[in-house]
Amino acid sequence: MIVDEQSFGAGVASAVDPRTSTSRMMRGIFLVLGICFVALGFIGAFLPVLPTTPFLILAAACFARSSPRLENWLLQHPRFGSLLRGWRERGAIPVKAKLMALGGMAIGFAGFWFGSHPGPWLTAAVVLLMLSGLIYVFSRPS
Repeated sequence: MIVDEQSFGAGVASAVDPRTSTSRMMRGIFLVLGICFVALGFIGAFLPVLPTTPFLILAAACFARSSPRLENWLLQHPRFGSLLRGWRERGAIPVKAKLMALGGMAIGFAGFWFGSHPGPWLTAAVVLLMLSGLIYVFSRPS
């Protein structure tokens, strides 16, 4: 027996529309990712080696695609909201954050150097990676 849309009515056909279910599924994925990024950002607020703001930027981007209420909560947050709004509007990183990135990378490199006594190739690779990150950070507006 062949079943057509008329036998089920219009409501059933729209309930199984793949565009609707994909959209809901993607919103759910973005919501879960956003919550995970907020959790990582929260952990990063207490651990010096894990950054907070990049995870919150990612969380805000995920919430923009899944939950306007949670996106607004992040953008209006008393501590991180201005940083997130500045990033979103101008791609800006405050001077204080740039200096903290420089200091964190210097301390991280010192720990790497004295803690592992790396060879010249590994040292060069780590220096290039850190310098590329610093160049990007300092090239952003303040």
